[in-house]
Amino acid sequence: MLRSAFTVGIWTMASRVLGFARDILIAAILGTGPVADAFFVALRLPNLFRRLFGEGAFNAAFVPAISTIMQKEGLDSATGFAGEAAAVMVFWLGLLTALGEIFMPWVLYVLAPGFTADPAKFALAITLTRIVFPYLFFVCLTALFSGVLNAMGRFAAAAAAPVLFNIFAISFMLGLSPYMPNPGYALAVGVSVSGVAQLALVLWDIRRAGMRLRLPRLRLTPRMRLLFKRMAPGLVGAGVTQLNVSIDIIIGTLLPAGSVSLLYYADRVNQLPLGVIGTAAGTALLPAVTRHIARGEEGAALATLNRAVEGVLMLTLPAAIGLSVAGRPVMDVLFARGAFTLHNATLAAHVLAAFALGLPVFALVKVFTPGFFARGDTVTPLKIGLAAVALNLGLNLIFMHPLKAVGPALATTLSSAFNVGLLLLLLRRRGHFVLDQLARSRIPRTLLAGAVMAAALYGAECLLPAGRTTIPEFLLLVLVGAVFYFGPGIWLRAFDMALLNRLLKRRRPANQNL
Repeated sequence: MLRSAFTVGIWTMASRVLGFARDILIAAILGTGPVADAFFVALRLPNLFRRLFGEGAFNAAFVPAISTIMQKEGLDSATGFAGEAAAVMVFWLGLLTALGEIFMPWVLYVLAPGFTADPAKFALAITLTRIVFPYLFFVCLTALFSGVLNAMGRFAAAAAAPVLFNIFAISFMLGLSPYMPNPGYALAVGVSVSGVAQLALVLWDIRRAGMRLRLPRLRLTPRMRLLFKRMAPGLVGAGVTQLNVSIDIIIGTLLPAGSVSLLYYADRVNQLPLGVIGTAAGTALLPAVTRHIARGEEGAALATLNRAVEGVLMLTLPAAIGLSVAGRPVMDVLFARGAFTLHNATLAAHVLAAFALGLPVFALVKVFTPGFFARGDTVTPLKIGLAAVALNLGLNLIFMHPLKAVGPALATTLSSAFNVGLLLLLLRRRGHFVLDQLARSRIPRTLLAGAVMAAALYGAECLLPAGRTTIPEFLLLVLVGAVFYFGPGIWLRAFDMALLNRLLKRRRPANQNL
C-alpha cells in the first residue's frame, strides 16, 4: 500500500509542480483581474466533477466493486463490468455535457451570482465555461478507467494523467494567446484538449495491462444498479471538501472584485501537500482496505488505517504550520510578479493561512472515508457530508463581511474538522477504528515536534528584513522548518524512519507493475 501511495505521490507532485508553473504564468499575466476571476469560475464546474469522480465518490464505489470481482471472478468478468460502467458513463456524461452547454447562463446564475452585477464579466464567464465544459466528459471517463487501473494495482498512468492537464494549459496559454481575444480563451481551449489526452493515456495503459475493453449495449444490469446506488450518495460524502470549496467560490463572487482569484491562488498552494499526501494515501488506501475486509482480515485493515493516520499527520502537519506561519513569503516567491502585486500577495497569504490550518483534517477525510466505503457504506459519509456543507454555508454567511476573502477559507477548515470528527466517532463506535498503541505513542510526539517547528519558524520570519521575500530568504525558512520539525521528531521517535527508508530504497522488479 505504501509503495503504491509513493508512486501516486511522485506523479501528483510532478503535476502540482507543473500546476504551479501554470498558475505563476496566470498570476503574472492576469493577476486578480476580471479575466482571471472569470476563468477560475469557468474551471470550477468541471474541476468539481473531476475531484468528485477522480478522488471521491466514483472511486469509492467502483474500485471496491471491480476489485472484488477481479479477486473472486477473474479478469474477464472484471473487463465486462468495466465495459458496462463505461457504456452508462458515456451516455449520461454526454447528456450532462450537452445540457450544460445549453443552460450555461442559468448554471452561472447559481455558481457566480456576484458576476451578474457586471454584464461583461458575466458574459465572459459564460463563454469560457462553455469552452471548458467538455473537459468534464473526458476527465470523468479518465476517472473510470483510472479506477480500473487502480484495481489492477497499476497506479502510475492514472496518477500521471493530470500532468497532461498542466502541459496543455501552459502550452496553449503561451502559444495561442496572441490569436485570442484574451489569454483566458487560450487557457480554456487548453483545458478541454488536455481532457482528450488524459483519456488516451489511461486507455493505452489498460491495453498494455492486457485488458481489452469494449463498449457493450447500454443497459442497467444489477451490478450497474448497485454501483450507482452506492455512488450517488458518495458524491456528497466523499466530495464534501470540494463542495465546500465551491461554496467558497460562490460566496467569493459576492465579495470585492478579485476575491475569487485570491481564493483560487491560496487553494492551489494548499492543494500541493493535500494532493501529494492526502489524495495519494486515499487512492492507495481504499483498494488495500477493501482487500483486507474481503479476506476477513479486520486486524490488518485496522493496522493499515492506523499507519495511514500516522503518515498523513507526519507529513501534513509541517505543511500546515509552514503555510500558516510563513504564508506571505510563500506567496511572494510564487506569485508576486507582473500583474500580481505585493499587496495581492499579502491578501492571498491571509487566505492561505486559513486554508492551511485545515490541511491535516482535509487529508484525514481521505483516510477515514475508505473505512466506510470499503464496507459498502456510502450513506453515512453522505449524512455527515451534508451536515458539514450546511455548517460551511452558515459559517460563510457569518464570516463573509467581517473577514472578506478569508471567511470562506476559514469556514471550509472548520466544517472539514467537523466532518473528520464525526467520521472518526462513528468508526470508533462501530469498532472499525481505534488508535493502536503505536499510534497513541507517536501522534503526541509528532504534535510536539510541530510546536517546536512553529516557534522556530515564527522567530526566523521575524528576523527577515521587511519587503518582498527573496528566494534565498525563503529557502532559509524552509531549512529552519525542516530542521526544527524532523530533528525533534526523530529525537522523540515520533516517526517510523526505518519504514520510510525502506519505501524510498525499494526497487520494483522488472516484471512487477506498480
